[in-house]
Amino acid sequence: MRKIIASTYATLDGFIDNPHEWSLSHNSEDAMAYALALTTGCDALLLGRITYEGMAQAWPNMGGNPYSDQVNAMTKYVVASQPVGTAAWSPTVVIPGEDLTAEVTRLKEQDGGDILIWGNGRLTDHLATSGLLDEYRIWIYPVLKGRGEPLFRPESVTGLRLADTTTFTSGVTVLTYQPTTA
Repeated sequence: MRKIIASTYATLDGFIDNPHEWSLSHNSEDAMAYALALTTGCDALLLGRITYEGMAQAWPNMGGNPYSDQVNAMTKYVVASQPVGTAAWSPTVVIPGEDLTAEVTRLKEQDGGDILIWGNGRLTDHLATSGLLDEYRIWIYPVLKGRGEPLFRPESVTGLRLADTTTFTSGVTVLTYQPTTA
């Protein structure tokens, strides 16, 4: 069965918005190799509508390296309860919000690589409480932002088990947690 892995960049004080403003200066070769290995182990990207729409503006214009080529080639599944344009970043499949649990269960049961989620919001909360999320990979960056969108919300309540810790030369650390309660 395929795993669903939520990979999210966060500041040390727990904020996730606008990572392009604070994460890029902390990239290192070992972190980029880890990101590439994670991404090439997946063949699908599962995103909420808001995250998808933001990514669809930038990613189709990126390419020419193994990481962006892999991301652009993956099937993107976007969960939406309202219409979403998918023509700009294909292949993309829309999962109606009311069908989320059944459709994600079906995706997990299919043959293939793992399923990657970028970001951490209502989608990951729902999957964790439904017992469908297998891992959080939280990239902690050595940055204090002071305010912004928090990594977790009150709806994020679930037990976790630390499965792995990876630290890179840049000071970024990936904490891998597995939900223990649904």
